[in-house]
Amino acid sequence: MAKKLIIAEKPSVAADIARALGGFTRKGDYFESNQYVISSAVGHLLELVVPEAHDVKKGKWSFKHLPVIPPHFDLSPIEKNEQRLNLLLRLMKRKDVVGLINACDAGREGELIFRYIAQHARAKKPIERLWLQSMTQQSIRDGFGKLRADKDMRPLADAAKSRSEADWLVGINGTRAMTAFNSKEGGFYLTTVGRVQTPTLAILVEREDKIRAFTARPYWEVHARFEAKAGEYPGRWFDAEFKKNDEDPERKAERLWDAKAAARIVAECKGKKGVATEESKPATQISPLLFDLTSLQREANGRFGFPARMTLSLAQSLYEKHKVLTYPRTDSRALPEDYLPTVKDTLKELGGTNAFGSFARQILKQNWVKPNKRIFDNTKISDHFAIIPTMQTPKHLSEPEQKLYDLVVRRFLAVFFPAAEFLQTTRITKVGEHHFRTEGRVLQSAGWLAIYGRAIGDEEKTLPAIEPKEQVAVLEVAEQANETKPPPRFTEATLLSAMEGAGKLVEDDELREAMEAKGLGTPATRAATIEGLIREEYVHREGRDLVPTPKAFSLIFALGMLHIVELASPELTGEWEHKLRLIEQGKLTRDEFMKEISELVRKVVGTIKTGEIPDVVYATVSAPCPKCGKGVVQENYRKFQCQKCDFNLWKVTSGREWSADEVAQLITKRVIGPLTGFRSKMGRPFAAVVRLSDDFRAEFDFGQDREGNEVAVDFSGQEPLGKCPKCGNSVFEHGMAYTCEKAVGPGKTCDFRSGRMILQQPIEREQMKKLLATGKTDLLNAFVSKKGRRFKAFLVKQPDGKIGFEFQAKAPKAPAEDKPTRRGSAPRARSTR
Repeated sequence: MAKKLIIAEKPSVAADIARALGGFTRKGDYFESNQYVISSAVGHLLELVVPEAHDVKKGKWSFKHLPVIPPHFDLSPIEKNEQRLNLLLRLMKRKDVVGLINACDAGREGELIFRYIAQHARAKKPIERLWLQSMTQQSIRDGFGKLRADKDMRPLADAAKSRSEADWLVGINGTRAMTAFNSKEGGFYLTTVGRVQTPTLAILVEREDKIRAFTARPYWEVHARFEAKAGEYPGRWFDAEFKKNDEDPERKAERLWDAKAAARIVAECKGKKGVATEESKPATQISPLLFDLTSLQREANGRFGFPARMTLSLAQSLYEKHKVLTYPRTDSRALPEDYLPTVKDTLKELGGTNAFGSFARQILKQNWVKPNKRIFDNTKISDHFAIIPTMQTPKHLSEPEQKLYDLVVRRFLAVFFPAAEFLQTTRITKVGEHHFRTEGRVLQSAGWLAIYGRAIGDEEKTLPAIEPKEQVAVLEVAEQANETKPPPRFTEATLLSAMEGAGKLVEDDELREAMEAKGLGTPATRAATIEGLIREEYVHREGRDLVPTPKAFSLIFALGMLHIVELASPELTGEWEHKLRLIEQGKLTRDEFMKEISELVRKVVGTIKTGEIPDVVYATVSAPCPKCGKGVVQENYRKFQCQKCDFNLWKVTSGREWSADEVAQLITKRVIGPLTGFRSKMGRPFAAVVRLSDDFRAEFDFGQDREGNEVAVDFSGQEPLGKCPKCGNSVFEHGMAYTCEKAVGPGKTCDFRSGRMILQQPIEREQMKKLLATGKTDLLNAFVSKKGRRFKAFLVKQPDGKIGFEFQAKAPKAPAEDKPTRRGSAPRARSTR
């Protein structure tokens, strides 16, 4: 019997499709019925490679073999997923399989995963496309009732392949060229460059430059407190004749730039009477738009501190595993115009829940779901619509999943509620010739704000009533000294906004939506871009702030000096993303786009190859030269160089770039660390202590001499951290480790040693003291596994004296309907080695 092969993106989706369609028998990693065979990829199974005839076996990091622009690309199986690829190839070649159905995620990347598999298999069988917005069983069945034709999907496939090849060409050539440029005087300095990554980095560096260049300006405000018949109220002086000056955005009506002027106003108002008048007018505030992925990531970062990657993962789980949200990787904030009946059905389901029932029932009772271009608009929808809840209610969500689901449901309910109504009051109190403003706002009708707990009568500022032109007494008046503040650093929330607007930080939701086609990357890739910048040591997280490193400044400086604006321009890269959208719409050909990319690559490589960067002074190190004792050490693009003698330090050591502050500490204390971010010759990250040698070179200190022979160590000047858990002698800090005094030097009798850096988590002295004294550290939250995953753990003293991990006990999970009950596990421990 003829059958069709359905290829999903993940095994869980394949199982969901089998469950929704029914009648399947599981056969290992695929399902089979009388009509269909279902299997899946496990994400990407193939990757782009240069055809062997055009590949460079040696010298690939030199300019000699750049640019790399092959006439076409081949596909190579990703080794870890090769078994799954072979299964799909066998199924595709079965004689009873007469057609293929692409059931990968409904978007550009899902299309690419399937198209690469079909290309690698040289598939000639007819193709259809399953396009799902929701993973409920009814949605899956509905999707199979209206499969899309292959010809309708070819523009999306062209855009997907173009994006993949463009990223490869720009990334590989840019990275190899900049690495060759930075390594031409010795060493190997990996300098990654990316089509989206580098312009995003430029946004961060530009903001940090503004912060560093900012000079605080003192200003003064005058604040007063007045007494009316009905009570007291505050007021702030303002210039009634003020006119905005765009050239100086720090000028504001309430700011005075002269302390004497502020003191004069205080003197002229103190102990006087004033006349108060006010004007009250109604004001409204409509609900925010529905969520797309980027706005959801911003909101979750702002409210809960979730990184963008975490929000995407949670939203994907709520869509794919729990089936309670629609497809999350969307850039649309509207719904289809024919979606009103589905919205009403969803509200009926929510009406039966405790958390949202009263609001959902109110929307239906008041008939607030009506045609409305702000909510239902086909022109604002590309491949997918806004993220909203499905008609399936959740069970057994984790706390983060519940928080994110709650955000989406409340936003969904809020968009149908009427606007919130306020009574906005502005009171002007005139004392002589001086004006003071007081503002208050009282909620008259909560509207959509009721969903967030606001109630009628809530006041943002309480103002006692006054009579018309009432005379009031000045109880207090004083000047307050202030300073202007630099622009804030980017958080993930604000950086996502900047990426979405192609470098223009736009706060207004409606305006940001209008710019959606010209953003940096896509909603689905922006989180990965930010994580990539952190992984490559271009950016560090400091709390919620994203702070560019010295390596970031060097790259952006170099691109500027080499006049390669294309690699660092958010606006231009936004244009590339716009052109990919035109390919999807059939308005631009793939060949035209790829020709532009190839021309760009040739220009970039040629410019880098012939470019030179002058020794412009970046900064001065705040410590005298350690060699001559008098010279000033200055930082340029490649070195830290003394201006009086030949002392110098290369700016890059084992792939890690020094900052001026770190060099100052190394010069002053002759030792620094442990520091993270170094890379071995194999490209693996490691941490190390660095010492300044007797001949003034920076050297790694691993507690041994250069030949690897143990040398005697004098601990007499150090304070011990505690008793060795193996032999009872004292433990000291030594190089990259905390070690027993009997575990170093000739004739050692103990082997206790524990790293000061374990899996990229610094182990501070106080934590080691606590471990030795009590057997356990505090919970440490920055360990990174070999697969790059962060985790939390305690360090514990094990019975054999070694140091191991202990993990937090997990709370018992409620039993799922189709799974056996699992008991909460006891804390687990394992060795750090």
